[in-house]
Amino acid sequence: MKHDPEKHQASLLKLARQSVLFTTNRPDLVFTKGKGAYLWDVTGKKYLDFIAGWAVCSLGHSHPAISSALKKQSKSLINPSPAFYNEPMIELARQLTEVSCLDKVFFVSTGSEANEGAVKLARKYGQKHLNGAHEIITIWNSFHGRTLAMMAASGKQNFEQLFLPKPEGFIRVPFNDIKALKATLSAKTCAIMLEPVLGEGGVHSQSPEYLREVRELCTARDIPLIFDEVQTGFGRTGTLFAYEQTGVEPDIMTLAKGIGGGFPLAALLTKDRFAVFEAGDQGGTYCGTPLATAVGLAVLKTIRDERILDNVVQTGAYLEHRLLHLKEEFQVIGEVRGKGLLYAIGLEQEIANDIVGRCLERRLIVNAANPRTIRFMPALTIGKKEVDAMLKILKQVLKGL
Repeated sequence: MKHDPEKHQASLLKLARQSVLFTTNRPDLVFTKGKGAYLWDVTGKKYLDFIAGWAVCSLGHSHPAISSALKKQSKSLINPSPAFYNEPMIELARQLTEVSCLDKVFFVSTGSEANEGAVKLARKYGQKHLNGAHEIITIWNSFHGRTLAMMAASGKQNFEQLFLPKPEGFIRVPFNDIKALKATLSAKTCAIMLEPVLGEGGVHSQSPEYLREVRELCTARDIPLIFDEVQTGFGRTGTLFAYEQTGVEPDIMTLAKGIGGGFPLAALLTKDRFAVFEAGDQGGTYCGTPLATAVGLAVLKTIRDERILDNVVQTGAYLEHRLLHLKEEFQVIGEVRGKGLLYAIGLEQEIANDIVGRCLERRLIVNAANPRTIRFMPALTIGKKEVDAMLKILKQVLKGL
């Protein structure tokens, strides 16, 4: 009997609705293959992907360096337990401290875990050195993850009433508002935690002046400045870390998404003076496995060897240039913002979800960060050809509105 791809996909979707727990509105697609900036569904249709697994597939889909690292490491050692050192863990930690301003590294699997670790570290420091200070100041419209504590830390309004009661001790202040932040500081404050660029919040960059003042406040009060670089780290904004473009160094930094190129890997980095954990304070079954950290090493090596950061800067500049031209053509686009290969267009109407749906019908994958924002976070390896192909489809969609 001849195989019918459409019937096969319909059968898979039926099984998915029966067995997969509903958490989000997924389109009626089942992807089966990826390469570079493209995905294929089970019917053979090809899609141009401009979200890269939510800024995760930094080297594109199925990059050979990642496949090779997984194959090689899986043949020797996958997980000896987090109670022991392993070679890839040690080497990736060494390289991360060499390329950053931080001194120590703790590996986990997700950005939420890394951010939880940063909060634990700051509160431990508060217990030991700040008379029990435990409150952490975060930013409205920020996003730090989906564990209960990180939902409490995030500044998303729609999280406010979910899963109550949530952990306490997080104080939110308005974006880029130094006066509000100063007014919120107290003897209970043990850290300030923020994203250099609000990714889920719609791609809004904190101003360098604001970050410098926050840095001065943290130094004066002897509290750590935590940078959540889960989305911006590992080249997304054109430098390996976004903080490098601000002139401001964090005391604690979190990484995830791009560090594993699509494989679950995240990291908590800290300067020595805030490395206050004691035995048993922090851990986890999959902390620093050789399989995950071998992938991290492969991603970092590829970024260096293939001059990926140069491509991010050059292609990002081209993307911005083309988006600005699109803004001139369509009045519905009110703003173009971003850096590197993390960009967004701000819309004058709440039509982002409609645009995303129409793009998907034309086999282009983009993201609606909110009803007025379309976000682009493609693989860091894309070129002008993919940017042109994306904009051709987006332009067709905007014309059809």
